[in-house]
Amino acid sequence: MTPARILLASHGTPGARAAEQAALSLCAPGGTIWHLEVVPDFWKGMRGDDWLNNAVTQERFGDYVESQLEREIAEHAEALGREVLSLGLSYENLSVLGKPAECLLELVSRETFDQIVIGSPRPKGMPGYRSRMKMETLVRELRTPLLVVPHPNR
Repeated sequence: MTPARILLASHGTPGARAAEQAALSLCAPGGTIWHLEVVPDFWKGMRGDDWLNNAVTQERFGDYVESQLEREIAEHAEALGREVLSLGLSYENLSVLGKPAECLLELVSRETFDQIVIGSPRPKGMPGYRSRMKMETLVRELRTPLLVVPHPNR
C-alpha cells in the first residue's frame, strides 16, 4: 500500500534531508506531504544572559536569534515545498516550538496519516546540536507506521 498522506518531520540537517527524499519517493501520486518542523524548546527565551551584560543587549540578542531561526525555517519550508509541488504532490507545513516527539504526537492526534517519516540521530563525531526525538515515546504512542531513515553518513 502506497501512503498518500505522509507526515515528514524534518529540520533541514543531512539526516532530515535523507528522510525528505525517502518521503518524496514513497508518497502516492497526488498525495500530500505534511512537513513538521519542530524548534526545540531550549531555544525559547534564548537571551545570552550568561555572557551579555545588560537587559537591552540581551533582548536584542534574543530578537536576533529568533529572527534568524524564523528565516532559516521559512527558507527550508519554501525549498521543500517547491520540491514537493514539482512532483505533483500537495504540501502542508507546520512549524512549532516544543519537544520533537510530543509535538509530532500532538499533530498525529489531530490529523490522520498513512506513514510517518523521520531521520535517524546524527552519528557521533558529527558537529551540531542533537535535539533528540524520543524514540521510546513514539514507539509506545504511535498507531501509524513509522519509518526511520538511516543517516547518509553511516
